[in-house]
Amino acid sequence: MNPGCSQMRRQVLIVLLLSLWILMPASRAQETRVEGTKFAGRVGLQLYSLRDQLAKDVPGSLARVHNFGIKYVELAGTYGLTPAAFKRQLDSAGLTPVSAHFAYEKFRDSIDSVIGEATLFGLRYVGCAWIPHTAQFDEKTCREAAAVFNRAGAMLGARGITFFYHTHGYEFVPTKEGTLFDLLLSLTHPDSVFFEMDIFWMVHAGQDPAGLIEKYPGRFRLLHLKDMKKGTPVGLLTGSSDVSNDVALGTGIIDLRALLTAARKAGVAWYIIEDESPACLDQIPKSLQYLEHFQY
Repeated sequence: MNPGCSQMRRQVLIVLLLSLWILMPASRAQETRVEGTKFAGRVGLQLYSLRDQLAKDVPGSLARVHNFGIKYVELAGTYGLTPAAFKRQLDSAGLTPVSAHFAYEKFRDSIDSVIGEATLFGLRYVGCAWIPHTAQFDEKTCREAAAVFNRAGAMLGARGITFFYHTHGYEFVPTKEGTLFDLLLSLTHPDSVFFEMDIFWMVHAGQDPAGLIEKYPGRFRLLHLKDMKKGTPVGLLTGSSDVSNDVALGTGIIDLRALLTAARKAGVAWYIIEDESPACLDQIPKSLQYLEHFQY
């Protein structure tokens, strides 16, 4: 064999190996970017979705939630059981509560009872889902609620629990400076009072959910995910709609791609499916499947 040819072959082989070595990290990085386009948020279910079923059969209903493939839940009551008994049922079903809704009056008048129950369940988040008001939500009620939320947020935060307010759409009454929702955010402490955006109610009130997340980065820690049936009236400040207007994610009119992209950039912590429709048992698996196959 010609020594010169042998040396040339070795040089060619070395060049090829070096080229492969250089290209491999780029290939791996590309794979990482592709994987990064998939939905990777932490998903739970608001148990209020199965309120009718839970009222009749707590163990069977919780087992059904587990069979959906759900591990984490948000609470809204204990369906005739004591908190301790309901916690045992959750444990038996393999479900972990991460958040819960409590009545406004409890935050205002008996915050210690909220703290006790949150501690029992091991909750990370505790929130208020409705500010009582007659007729249209007004500035006086908004300012009173802000004071209640600031106190609750400070007391819960001192125990490692995050307080949030769940939006319902009625907060978007126009003011000279914006809306009462803007006022509520400006009056509450950004380090101890956060928000759970219900995307259905934002669209119902004629708002842009993605735009609000971008406008107030860091304030929305949780989202309630549900889609809206085509033809549902919007631009209303009632916080009320026929429950049959809830539809599975990806089958309604809400721009979920823009919303979930904005939520991802803002670092939203939890994505809680809530389906108040009579068809919830059929629709919840479809919503889970939508998130499983979602691409940003």
